[in-house]
Amino acid sequence: MSKPKENIVVFEHVVLRFDKGEKKITEDQFKALERYYGNGVPYFKLIYNGVQFNEHVGVIQIGDTLIEVLPKADKNDTDTTKWRKILIGMLRAVGGFEIKETSSSNLKIKPNTILDLYFELFIKQVEYLLHSGLVKQYRKKEGNVTALKGNLLFNKHIQQNLTHQERFYVRHTTYDVEHTLHFILYKTIRLLKQINTNTSLHSRIGALLLQFPEMPEIKVTESTFNKLNFNRKTQDYKKSIDIAKLLLLQYHPDITKGKNHVLALMFDMNLLWEQFIYVTLRKKKEAGTTITAQTSKYFWKPENGRRSSMKPDIWIQKGNENIILDTKWKNLNGYNPSPDDLRQMYVYHEYYDAKKVALVYPGKENSNRSGNYLDKIKNKEIIDKECSVLLIPVEKDIKEWQTAIREKLLEWFKEDKTKASS
Repeated sequence: MSKPKENIVVFEHVVLRFDKGEKKITEDQFKALERYYGNGVPYFKLIYNGVQFNEHVGVIQIGDTLIEVLPKADKNDTDTTKWRKILIGMLRAVGGFEIKETSSSNLKIKPNTILDLYFELFIKQVEYLLHSGLVKQYRKKEGNVTALKGNLLFNKHIQQNLTHQERFYVRHTTYDVEHTLHFILYKTIRLLKQINTNTSLHSRIGALLLQFPEMPEIKVTESTFNKLNFNRKTQDYKKSIDIAKLLLLQYHPDITKGKNHVLALMFDMNLLWEQFIYVTLRKKKEAGTTITAQTSKYFWKPENGRRSSMKPDIWIQKGNENIILDTKWKNLNGYNPSPDDLRQMYVYHEYYDAKKVALVYPGKENSNRSGNYLDKIKNKEIIDKECSVLLIPVEKDIKEWQTAIREKLLEWFKEDKTKASS
């Protein structure tokens, strides 16, 4: 049984060192992260005697120690419980957990980290598959049998059965549970047995190992998952396989000392914020409105080589009107957006023939900061070239937060219509 887990909870962009600081990692843990960093991971950068996290949040497990990196949109708000709940809620909202049959009310433990939640979701799904009955598939099998079936492989039969006339070396088709989907699930169950530190899950993982048929060991890579095809019979495996992929591909065993294995489940907050705003707006969009994310348009072509494209975060179309939103997970702290961001929005305004554009930030102020681009000759405001800064307060309850976001953006949309009709 694994030791009780030791949590280090920090916020994004924080520094963790082994020689100083209120929260520390050990020197061995730093060396494990240093080796892990050598694999090209983007979650942190190496500094003197430590690491500095960036905009990626989630969990990194080193041996029995969990480093939980939480998002934070307000430098003065250090309520870790609140920000953990917000992160889990945002991941749920964008489909990071794909909860359908496994609703949150069916989960038996209260998740301390997103790692606990992923572990239990996987366990719950495999328990469901075992209860429903594991799917069998046809596969080719080669070896000695006591009754002749399939194709007799004559050369190998002579080599192996010269003195065993009661046996036949054949290649035949069998129908059983030994196939890639089960190889992956069994490998993941064994991994959980090794790395799980949540005592509430120990017995359930042990029960799975006893109930699940023993499978051969396989090497799992990205291509292993790319080759999988799901059909009507195996569709129920999709969720558990997705979590298995996340865990198996992000697990890096410690081949030096054998105790500081690293598993990372990290998410880019900029991308998560963008997806969260996108799914929030699409959830109850008005009739006749089209909302798309990351839609590319080419704007430059060289004589030789590839064309260059621009790709706004969210493009809203209603009739002949275009509205462009660009999301930024950062706190402006009362300052203006960066000139680069404003220049980018100006290009979107021009190229998409937009009615208006906006930069969307998390923030404390529940107010819009409208602005207009200036005429390049007269240096005066161009009334129909509006670029707003939308600051959306973060709320603990995700559904209430999504409602507030929709109301705020709808109010901003209507401001434009009022201006146009005046």
